[in-house]
Amino acid sequence: MKGIRVLEVAQFTYTPSASAVLADWGADVIKVEHAVSGDAQRGLQIGVHSQAEGSFSPIMEHPNRGKRSIGLALENPEALRVLYDLARQSDVFLTNFLPAARRRLRIDVEDIRAVNEKIIYVRGSAFGAKGPDNERGGYDSTGYWARSGSASGVTPPDAEFPLPMPGPAYGDSIGGMTIAGGISAALFARERTGETSVVDVSLLSVGAWAMGLAVDISLLNNEPMPPMSAGSGAPRNPMAGTFQTSDGRWIVLTMLQPGRYWADFCAHIEREDLLADERFATGEALMQNAPEAAAIVAETIAGRTFAEWCKRFETLEGQWAPVQNPLEVGLDVQLRANGYIASVTDAEGVERELVANPVQFDELPARLRRAPQFAEHTDVILRDLGRTDDEILEYKISGAVT
Repeated sequence: MKGIRVLEVAQFTYTPSASAVLADWGADVIKVEHAVSGDAQRGLQIGVHSQAEGSFSPIMEHPNRGKRSIGLALENPEALRVLYDLARQSDVFLTNFLPAARRRLRIDVEDIRAVNEKIIYVRGSAFGAKGPDNERGGYDSTGYWARSGSASGVTPPDAEFPLPMPGPAYGDSIGGMTIAGGISAALFARERTGETSVVDVSLLSVGAWAMGLAVDISLLNNEPMPPMSAGSGAPRNPMAGTFQTSDGRWIVLTMLQPGRYWADFCAHIEREDLLADERFATGEALMQNAPEAAAIVAETIAGRTFAEWCKRFETLEGQWAPVQNPLEVGLDVQLRANGYIASVTDAEGVERELVANPVQFDELPARLRRAPQFAEHTDVILRDLGRTDDEILEYKISGAVT
């Protein structure tokens, strides 16, 4: 994306995370923040200890890495002229502001296209550009998780309440990656045809896509697909399920060809005797007697610790995974070997770590740059537009910029 400029008027994680990915890929991203309060997410806290001493805050670094920040009061005519000048020099305009706000601030499609007819205009929304809810806002907990079926899909029938998302900005990050893909396709199409696009991605659409197979099956049968079953062993496969270890941790087995992997699996759990058991002697017999086999597998796995099984299963031919917490994910040797956890130097010069975006080119890990401080690059960006120091001072006195 080197040579591509993205102009972002957005806040929180969904949508800004899309241009963070583009910045990882080399784009010059200018983040427009409110001249007084900045991105509303700058004041948001997620749980305890979510910010380090100093400026480093993962909630801002994750969706804003690699950008430059300018503080603009878009309700001020001078600030709006600055925005339009930036739009003239940009390839992509990216926003998640609601339609009413876009109209009020004069940053809707027609306004931006009036100053740059070839710009790709991108809208990240909660519920899409059409329909009765197109003017409503939302977050990933509402548009992606609840309304799109994921909450229902992971919640057991006897639960007291629907299960929450497994982590903050879960749907936002997935949605942002989807927007980045849409922008890339629009840039490719413009390069090939000269035609520009309006790109729309909603949390509702991304959530429905993630649940697509369940929705498709439900539509086929005209009844909701029940939540995915949990527990030790599938009805016809004793090596597909979740199994608890002696210390209360969990191992997930997903060997979808039980006959192929049974012998190797029995060797790894030191139960070769099961191979001579007529109930499990063939693939067909194993599937017919899967509940009995699953009970034996569960009892065996319950006899050793999580660490013991992780070590023992390193050479397992079939597919399995440990159920890891977020810290274990961050320290996972496989993620680190591939550069999926990347270092970044914060504003105080301290080395930090962030999860990299999942796409690599030519096997090269992403090289991250820190997120900007609020309005950190205002003067530089204005000078790049040809504004003099006296003009910049006048803008600041009038409240047009920060």
